[in-house]
Amino acid sequence: MKWPATRISSSSPKSFGMYQRAAALFPHDPDVIHLEVGRPDCDTPAHIKQAAIDALQAGRVHYGEFPGELDLREAICTRLARHNGIEASPAQVIVTNGLTHASYATVMAAIDPGDEVILLAPYYPQIINKIELAGGVVVAVPLDAAAGFAIDAARIEAAVTPRTRMVCIVNPNNPTGRVHTRQELQALADVAIRHDLLVLSDEVYERIVYDGAQHTSIASLPGMAERTISLFAFTKAYAMDGWRLGYLVADPRFIPAILKVTMNDVSHVNTFIQAGGVAALTGDQCAAEQMVEEDRRRRDLVCDTLDGLAGIRCPRPQGTIYAFADIRGTGLGSQAFADRLLAQTKVSVESGAFYGPAGEGFVRICFGGEPYARIQTAMDRMRGFLQGQG
Repeated sequence: MKWPATRISSSSPKSFGMYQRAAALFPHDPDVIHLEVGRPDCDTPAHIKQAAIDALQAGRVHYGEFPGELDLREAICTRLARHNGIEASPAQVIVTNGLTHASYATVMAAIDPGDEVILLAPYYPQIINKIELAGGVVVAVPLDAAAGFAIDAARIEAAVTPRTRMVCIVNPNNPTGRVHTRQELQALADVAIRHDLLVLSDEVYERIVYDGAQHTSIASLPGMAERTISLFAFTKAYAMDGWRLGYLVADPRFIPAILKVTMNDVSHVNTFIQAGGVAALTGDQCAAEQMVEEDRRRRDLVCDTLDGLAGIRCPRPQGTIYAFADIRGTGLGSQAFADRLLAQTKVSVESGAFYGPAGEGFVRICFGGEPYARIQTAMDRMRGFLQGQG
């Protein structure tokens, strides 16, 4: 008996990097400080939880609409128009089981075997699994660390071939923390239009920006709504990672194919949690804004502690919950640095190499997943570790 299918055995295994190493080295050890996993440590705001509870108690426990409940899709369209500059009807929205599901369904609907997909490196690695499962070919375009990992349209255009089908971006960016400017996105848009390319835009961190940085949705630029699939989720902004609730918006001609994927893998998203999504988008935003302010405090703690220590550069990210620290001055590679730090201090950060070769020489530090006091302890341990390396 042949098992499994070749597309499964030939694709890269999904990995959680240093989190798995930390769990194996120090199982169930509360002294381990996890700065590797990109999850919020705050609780979901109470009014969002109550909306889901109310829906459950009101009997919203049966089959729902395949693309998502209409009230949620209408609320999404209002938000898209108001905050993202994207005009869309509810028929252009599909509610998904988180952003990962949205990206999987998009890739499976768009990519044929042999199609090339351009990723901007360093890249979020989980997209690779999806491209490989679809039979696509990953083409990594490295961005320049010295330029702050800004989009380089000339490099992207040089990587385009007749087989290129799609460019994937994450904005604000994981792992670098960069918020791509309108000018950067326009340059990328020009390339996409010239070569008739699709753009998959992961915007899960859209609300988590600092110091006046402005998030721009590439689909809001002229000529881009008809070639962009924009992906969003409630995960980070509302501390709803366990809810698995996200959505995508796309040109009407893309929706039937993507819906064919979602209908066949999950049918539709749990009905009563969608009421929580409506409450998140239409209710009080104070809790979400307070979470961003707390993230900013933690960011400043991490960057102010590490930047300037021997061998380290740690500029403040413009967005997300990650600092991408340059450790090349320590003489250690990314994986060696992360492994030694974990073994010696029980502080777990993610190796930059996890995000592809362009991430070598860096480590990603998540400041959104542990309380301020625990991050302060982690910074004390990292300071001692770095002094010991000198």
